Amino acid sequence: MMSMVILVTTALLALLGVPLFAVMGLSASANHYFADIDPQAVFIMFYQLADQPLLAALPLFAFTGYLLAGSSAPARLVRLANACLGWLPGGLAVVAIVALSLLTAFTGASGVAILALGGILYPAMRAAGYPERFALGIITAGGALGVLFIPSLPIILYGVVSETSIDALFRAGIVPGLLVIGLLAAIVIARGIYQRLPRQAFTWRELAGATWGAKWELPLPILVIGGIYGGWLAISEAAVVSAAYAMLVEAFIHRDIPWRRLGPIARRSAILTASILMILGMAMAVTSFMIDTEVPTRFFEFARQYMTSRIAFLIALNLFLLFVGCMMDIFAATVLIVPLILPIARQYGIDPVHLGILFLANLGIGYVTPPVGMNLFIASLRFRRPILTIAWATLPFLLVLLIALAMITWWPGLSLAIHPR
Repeated sequence: MMSMVILVTTALLALLGVPLFAVMGLSASANHYFADIDPQAVFIMFYQLADQPLLAALPLFAFTGYLLAGSSAPARLVRLANACLGWLPGGLAVVAIVALSLLTAFTGASGVAILALGGILYPAMRAAGYPERFALGIITAGGALGVLFIPSLPIILYGVVSETSIDALFRAGIVPGLLVIGLLAAIVIARGIYQRLPRQAFTWRELAGATWGAKWELPLPILVIGGIYGGWLAISEAAVVSAAYAMLVEAFIHRDIPWRRLGPIARRSAILTASILMILGMAMAVTSFMIDTEVPTRFFEFARQYMTSRIAFLIALNLFLLFVGCMMDIFAATVLIVPLILPIARQYGIDPVHLGILFLANLGIGYVTPPVGMNLFIASLRFRRPILTIAWATLPFLLVLLIALAMITWWPGLSLAIHPR
């Protein structure tokens, strides 16, 4: 009875706009107290966070992403991608998919990529003769699953929360991520052929000029990805290298970011990281209580009455996670939902690495799922179009993303191909 009162109270506080970390902290403390479990466990969880060296990568990768988004690097990378792919039918739309996915991987949020690249890609596509709805849809949905690529912050957070190898998760995201890009690109190219969408003539001169313009940004993904997979850098060390290199290039070499803007950029990335850590600490306290009171076990026993097979569980899980992706930030959802579903998924024989890719894919797609997907509102504000217009424009690409999600769900080998378990 007391647990139900606490649940209703905390839900009401959340609806009233009380910060999520405060709501979770209150819930954890009250539940520990009334269950005669030492409430100091809430504070002990924060000390345990200090023993997680991988968390040091979060603020540094976040800082790298904000540096890139706040500079002219996106414009240089878009020019290079267009020089390489603009000759394809609908080539500029393919460029949008690649660029949005790349920036989403570094920022950890496709909404940030829309804000950073929308002002570049949308005018370029409209000037080239692309239909308005087509341009709005591909920019809104194009980077939805960029969170599957290294150095994705959500992947790092999922690995910490689930105690799963982050290196295995990074490897697992490669094939599904490329599958999504390939499917979207194939649809765009097919439509480009059918509707004779404009394309840019390939010239070696433009490719050379674009490559020279982006010569300082190109080594960054090579340093990060090559350093981690080559065994030269740990993930936390790669984060240090990426932040230092991005600051050197954007603030000192290109001088896109003056000294006075470094402070605000660092502050925004610090606020993001602090928010994640506060929510993570409180979520770990809630998780500790749930484990002590055997909540996951009881929930599994309840679920097994209605979901008697692995297939039924996966269908229900996808529907639930798509709803969560619409309603909740990906970082908050990770620390809240993963501890609940992970032990249940294990009971159904689902690999934690496959579950991680499935989880993040659902949340990424949830961002562009009507009626309340977060990226729909971000795009509506960015392009000053009604939310219904954005939703209709995104719908064809959302269907492609859902097809990719079905493949990721029912074909675990996609996630485990590079790092078989």
